[in-house]
Amino acid sequence: MAYAPFDLKGKVALITGGNSGIGLGMARAMAAAGANVALWGTNAGKNAAAKAELEKTGRQVTALECDVGDEAAVAQAFAETVRQMGRIDGCFANAGVSGRGGATSFADMTSEEWHRVTRINLDGAFYTFRAAAKHMVERAASGDKAGGVLVGTASLAAIEGAQRSEHYAATKGALISMARSMSVEFARYGIRAHSILPGWIETNMTANATSNDKFIANVMPRIPMRRWGAGDDFGGIAVYLMSDASRYHTGDTFVIDGGYSLF
Repeated sequence: MAYAPFDLKGKVALITGGNSGIGLGMARAMAAAGANVALWGTNAGKNAAAKAELEKTGRQVTALECDVGDEAAVAQAFAETVRQMGRIDGCFANAGVSGRGGATSFADMTSEEWHRVTRINLDGAFYTFRAAAKHMVERAASGDKAGGVLVGTASLAAIEGAQRSEHYAATKGALISMARSMSVEFARYGIRAHSILPGWIETNMTANATSNDKFIANVMPRIPMRRWGAGDDFGGIAVYLMSDASRYHTGDTFVIDGGYSLF
């Protein structure tokens, strides 16, 4: 018999950037555990493919196009998600972009590049979490079952020195601090908040690095598990954080990196 608190039936999870990579890995696991899922992404084709895959689990699935760096678009997408799904019990702010090559030093980074990254990784998480927190608090005030979880996908760049990626690192460090602050402010409503720090994960975002022979030779020996991570490696933590099994666990930072940061 399965451990009952991991049963997500009746719950709804929203995953931004949920049509591929880590986000889709989370969505797959939560759907398999019984949750209905809402995906946000900017690529209509990937949205449709992810929706079709997840619907095979028998869960209710919606996939909306949303640029999380657009405040009005987030508000509209959130309202539409609640209209279709009825409620949101877990919000996973996973959408993000990496830095682009070009600048040889932080001293040469353009304002445009800085704002391109912070617009999605930081502002987008803020807009998304703000909408979710308001919804969860209002739901609790209305007499509905209190509780919920807010989870941000950060990065090891938040806690390691990431040269020439100061903009990316800054956004990911901010996610950790934001989650800790939200965990304190909203605990009275049964709302928990966490951040997840992936290591080197094989996704579209990291494809140039994880397929580069020189990079592989330099980095792979530093990963004790001797492989890149995959999106599905984040399914277990998503189910745990979404479930009642973690009802007294909040404000934490989860490093999922195959041991990279320890070696």
